[in-house]
Amino acid sequence: MLNFEELRDFLNEKADVYNNSEFIQDDPIQIPHRFSLKQDVEIAGFLAATISWGNRKSIIKSAEKMLDVMGNSPYDFVINHSENDLKSIEQKSIHRTFNGEDFTYFIKQFKRIYSEHESLENLFIIRDSEINFYHAIERFRKDFLQTDKHRSHKHVSSPYKNSSSKRIIMFLRWMVRNDHRGVDFGIWDHIESRHLSIPLDVHTGNISRKLGLISRTQNDWKTVLELDYIIRKFDSEDPAKYDFALFGLGVTKELF
Repeated sequence: MLNFEELRDFLNEKADVYNNSEFIQDDPIQIPHRFSLKQDVEIAGFLAATISWGNRKSIIKSAEKMLDVMGNSPYDFVINHSENDLKSIEQKSIHRTFNGEDFTYFIKQFKRIYSEHESLENLFIIRDSEINFYHAIERFRKDFLQTDKHRSHKHVSSPYKNSSSKRIIMFLRWMVRNDHRGVDFGIWDHIESRHLSIPLDVHTGNISRKLGLISRTQNDWKTVLELDYIIRKFDSEDPAKYDFALFGLGVTKELF
């Protein structure tokens, strides 16, 4: 087992290798990279992140389907769509359990939010004394979902229910972190990278256990915090960069 300094140096090296523009071509982050308008990036990014489970090629294909429906102008479509536009979407198959009904629900919520806010960033602002997105995600969730019950609620996970909230945390990395490498966007100015966590899924969880970074066997919010504790010792200002290291190690399988 590597000691603290060796492990930090090893992960820094791997993060440096994988945090580059080549990463984009096979990753769902390529979807928001097709846009330059801030709101287009946010909407395309949030939708792509929301359906990010399963095969990455399938995720990208499903996200492209949503972009096509929106005429490849997400923000314009959100603001100016008609009821007939939404009716034609409702019966569509989108991605696994995320269907046309969910898609139209998200579009309606986006329209309401953008009528009140210039950016989704306003819904994720970190408050004084908060060190991560635990409460911010829940505040966003409450604002975004609003209605008492809807089938779409399951697509916006809750850290209060001990979910790792992997997809939202990944979206937050995209928006908040400015990596100067052309991968993460860094278009949000009022939230700092030091608050970010690593999107925890089967792959990052397994690699983290292999390296001795975490001991918990579940991939839940408590494990996110366990991983936070050690990666923030490695780099307190940019802990989420280690997502690239864990991803790269998962792809190359050099630890197995």
